[in-house]
Amino acid sequence: MQIFHHISSLRTALKKERLAGKRIGFVPTMGNLHDAHIELVKKAREANDIVVCSIFVNGLQFGLNEDWDKYPRTFEGDCNRLREAECDYLFHPDDREMYPNGMDTQTRVICPTMIDVLCGASRPGHFEGVTTVVTKLFNIVQPDEAVFGLKDYQQLAVIRRMVEDLCMPVQITAGEIHREADGLAMSSRNGFITEDERPRVCQLNKSLNWVVSEIQGGRKDFDQLELEARQQIEGAGFKVDYFTISESRTLDAAAVDDTEITVLGAMYTAAARLIDNVSISLA
Repeated sequence: MQIFHHISSLRTALKKERLAGKRIGFVPTMGNLHDAHIELVKKAREANDIVVCSIFVNGLQFGLNEDWDKYPRTFEGDCNRLREAECDYLFHPDDREMYPNGMDTQTRVICPTMIDVLCGASRPGHFEGVTTVVTKLFNIVQPDEAVFGLKDYQQLAVIRRMVEDLCMPVQITAGEIHREADGLAMSSRNGFITEDERPRVCQLNKSLNWVVSEIQGGRKDFDQLELEARQQIEGAGFKVDYFTISESRTLDAAAVDDTEITVLGAMYTAAARLIDNVSISLA
């Protein structure tokens, strides 16, 4: 695996691959890699000749009082995992390389929908930071395909809309949620879960699946289902950020005649904010 810290040298290397007719897959990350990230790398390998991964903790998507400075940096361990997964190129820029004129005056990419609800409601400016950095990374790598984890469902939906709106020639592929044995979705923030909380945090996933089973059983009282799910999570000792039954593509509140539905939830532990989702098709 070749490691690059500068845009110009990575572009030079990838240009040679592109001219040789190689198809390029890309997995953007913020590092602190776990099994779910590695599954994304493997998925990128399935349909591409070259796999590029990036590690960049993007300050632009962290708000005030968020955990940018505490976000785990595990570069050496990440490199070892990527080598084992047969990643070809790793891009690891610093802030100056990505934002040469500073973040305050950085040109922004703004998606007009889906950014002020769910995670966007409690993290204002977050998705503007995501779409901006992903656009920059797409311009740098110029991949044929980019793979994102389905756990961050709202992020995936926003990026798909951005790519469609801006006519970017990038195929966006979703990697399935990778879970622990008890259903907890793998996340870099799981390391902040306390020993006391760990047996109970799977309640988020349990409540999501309970709502899905109720809908499949014929219930259409979505507001009541959301309320009952929140009560389940609060009963397990956690604060709910949101719990929503949404139309899968737009993330608008689901209507009773919608056939593609995604149930999304976020909750707070003592030191972490966890998110998860489950989708169903009623067609």
